[in-house]
Amino acid sequence: MPKPNEKQLQMILEDMVVARTQAGRLWNLQRQGQVGTIAPIDGHEAAIVGAVHALETESDWVLPQYREPLGLRKYGPEVLDTFMLYNLGHPAGGHIPEPVKVAPSQISLGASIPHAVGLAWGMSLKDESGVVLVFFGDGASSEGDFYEAGNLAGVLKAPVIFLCINNQWAISTPTHLQTAADSFASKAEAFGIPGLTVDGNDPASVYEAVSEARNRATSGKGPTLIEATVYRLGAHTTADDPTRYVPSEDLSDAQKKDPVHTLIHEMKERNLWSDAKQSEVETAALERIDEAFEKAKNTPLSANSLMDHCFTSDTERQSRQRSFLMHSIGESNE
Repeated sequence: MPKPNEKQLQMILEDMVVARTQAGRLWNLQRQGQVGTIAPIDGHEAAIVGAVHALETESDWVLPQYREPLGLRKYGPEVLDTFMLYNLGHPAGGHIPEPVKVAPSQISLGASIPHAVGLAWGMSLKDESGVVLVFFGDGASSEGDFYEAGNLAGVLKAPVIFLCINNQWAISTPTHLQTAADSFASKAEAFGIPGLTVDGNDPASVYEAVSEARNRATSGKGPTLIEATVYRLGAHTTADDPTRYVPSEDLSDAQKKDPVHTLIHEMKERNLWSDAKQSEVETAALERIDEAFEKAKNTPLSANSLMDHCFTSDTERQSRQRSFLMHSIGESNE
């Protein structure tokens, strides 16, 4: 399988550091009451960034769940801008402008999986190049959407990559209570597609697996299910208290394998990273998220936009709801 070269590894590490740094800033903003609930990315950086760097941004779509937007820097600053709007409760946070091929954040477990299959199927019908990569967690694999979409994708040979990030916890439910299967990857057998498990703390392994899955999909051989095993190093969300259920010894062991710190150490040993570079990247990351926050905070909010981007045009029911909303606040819905 194709492996990332030194330049790509440097870019991957930079994006991982950016994601970790910006997640810390978001955590603080949430604790200050300035943004809504967030799901920290800590511990997931290698799996997310490694996967994204194996894609072609001009042709490949990404359907994230709720941690991934911070790891999608390769797709451009619009992703972060929209993520900030989303966390401020702004309706525009549900819409990423063209030509960025990233769907809005999805907090409904598993709901984006059938969307990914539908998008991939549509691309096939239109003879469009590229693949669709959909992120979801181990908890989402218990949803019916996962099984229905996986079965349909296998039958259609849709160019979709299912990337299950197994962080060992479905909120507070541990993996052994989540499934009786040997692995989440083994569920691929029911769909008639390949399934494999990779070390999600190693971005190179994830990059290689996604590259191979992409080659398979673009050559007409259909989907692949990839399970990337990581350990959630923080809370599920800012509404969660993991100290109530995560064994401290397990967390301590996982912290020794922190993907960001591990890759930094490895790259320093290879003279491909330095403390100066680290400081430069962190400073730029904070400046960028602060800029995005200010931009989002100062973006005008119109009640009329609350129901935009749900459909191409309003349904009859939505049109009535929109008119009722605008009438109740004394504004025009023009």
